[in-house]
Amino acid sequence: MPFTGCWRAAVLCGDQAPNTACRFLNRNGRLFTLSRKDDCDVIHNLIMTVQDRYKKLQQRTSERGRMLEDVKKNAKQFNESWRLLVDWMTEVEQTLDTHKEIAVSHEEIKQQLTEQKEFQKLLRSKRPMYEATLKSGRSLHERAQTSHDRTLEEALLFSGRFTDALQALNDWLYRAEPQLAEDVPVGGDKDMVNNLIDKHKAFQKELGKRAGCIRTLKRSVRDLTRSSTADAHWLQEQMDELEGRWEAVCKLSVSKQDRLEAALQQAEKFDGLVHCFMERLTEVERILKYGVIPEEEEGLLSFRKQHEVMELENIQCLGEEILASCHPDSIITLKSWISVTKTRYEEVSTWAQQQGQKIQASLTALETEREEVQRLLDWISSAEEALSLRDQEPLPEATEHNQKLIEQHTVFMEELNKKFPEVEHATKSCKHKSISKQQVSPSKRRSAMKLQPVIPVPLEHLNPQTPQLSQLVSEWQKLWLLAVARQNRLEQHQQMLKEMEEFANFDFNIWRKRYIQWISHLKSRILDVFRSIDRDQDGRISQKEFIDYVLASKFPTSSLEMNAVASIFDMNNDGFIDYYEFVSALHPSRDPYRKTLDADQINEEVRRACAKGIIRKR
Repeated sequence: MPFTGCWRAAVLCGDQAPNTACRFLNRNGRLFTLSRKDDCDVIHNLIMTVQDRYKKLQQRTSERGRMLEDVKKNAKQFNESWRLLVDWMTEVEQTLDTHKEIAVSHEEIKQQLTEQKEFQKLLRSKRPMYEATLKSGRSLHERAQTSHDRTLEEALLFSGRFTDALQALNDWLYRAEPQLAEDVPVGGDKDMVNNLIDKHKAFQKELGKRAGCIRTLKRSVRDLTRSSTADAHWLQEQMDELEGRWEAVCKLSVSKQDRLEAALQQAEKFDGLVHCFMERLTEVERILKYGVIPEEEEGLLSFRKQHEVMELENIQCLGEEILASCHPDSIITLKSWISVTKTRYEEVSTWAQQQGQKIQASLTALETEREEVQRLLDWISSAEEALSLRDQEPLPEATEHNQKLIEQHTVFMEELNKKFPEVEHATKSCKHKSISKQQVSPSKRRSAMKLQPVIPVPLEHLNPQTPQLSQLVSEWQKLWLLAVARQNRLEQHQQMLKEMEEFANFDFNIWRKRYIQWISHLKSRILDVFRSIDRDQDGRISQKEFIDYVLASKFPTSSLEMNAVASIFDMNNDGFIDYYEFVSALHPSRDPYRKTLDADQINEEVRRACAKGIIRKR
């Protein structure tokens, strides 16, 4: 506060100055009237000089007042912030002292961890206030170190008091030298190193301003030492000592500048590593939490994890190296960054480990599924080969042998049905095809009803995504169709053998009686039956129309019997059956000459069938 007092004294003098100035102008007015004309010009010039100096004094006083008010305002803000921080830290220290004991139970430890995290969050929120207060205090401290010392040294030098000037410069160098020592720590975080560099630049500027004083003092001492007095000799020794200290301070200043530049490079490298590492960890954490990592990225994930371990080791090594020569104010910041990077890495490593376990489980499941699919493919291949060998064998002519083949194939179909759930389980990961329901016209619907039912193909709704699953589905469908085709062939062959056995003992009279009885059961007449077959109403029907009608009417007969019956009905062998032939064949009693004809015709039809190889000779 002495500067404020000086300023107030100067203001008080300035307040009294107008009265003095008025008295001064009145006296000058009297001098103008009493002086000669030549003296009036001199008096006028003196008055103008005094007025200019007076205005400059007022201007400098105002500037000084504004500067002091600004400093006072900053000092007040700093004092308030400092007081708030000190009070808060005192209160927090008391709170921490009461929680020194660590709990034993799981719930209490969990609660203490939660409270500790909340406190760390509160501590981080106070950091901006702490840094702002620290910056404000440093600014006030630097502004307090005014250039009054240098001004005093210059005043002592120009007033001829060389001994005092020499002592003042020595004192300043003596105070500056410890700050430039090699063992003074200059490392730290980037903000701290930049702050130290700014302070050193300000010191170098002060050092440069004092270089002129040193040169002037050296020149003055050289002039004084030309005399051989004892004082001159002592003054020269003091000057040599000053020059030696000056050179040492200049070298130390350059050395500190180099160390600060190296520390800045280290700090920037550390800052870049930390921020790049944290950004990479954030990206990896996002991928691990919300992204879908396919199995082929396992090698890439492993490589990235190894790379991050190497980066974390680099950060820790560089941080320890900086801490070895770290400024005390930056130790907490550096340790905090090292701890944060390590904690974040451990968190992401936990996520990576969990994701790795999921990937390993998926890979194990895929490998098991692949082995299961391969086992099914091998079984299908062997089954298809066995089925192909059976198809190459000729079908037996005996009903009993063919029945054994049917029973053997039934067992095979049962095995196929037992394997089908395994195939379904192996293909459960396949997507389903989107089948669009198309409109079918009524005519097509009627024609489709007449066709034989389509055999359903298993797994036809699946859309396999991998070649192995696609092979499994296609091979299974192929095996299924081959098995169904062989089953149909065996059943048709068995049916044909039974029909051939029945046809070998065919008796037309028995068939005729059964057919007449069937017509009577339908309460129809023979004429009505013939007209329903004769659609063009020309009085005759072809053998094919007659055979198709009887087979379609669900009358118990076979195609072999119907071929023989149609030939018997066609008496003149012209390929057509008229109404007379139709009635005569069904009622031979109405034609006495027909008995011998019927017997001969039946024998002829049997011989013809045997000649064609349709009926086995017995």
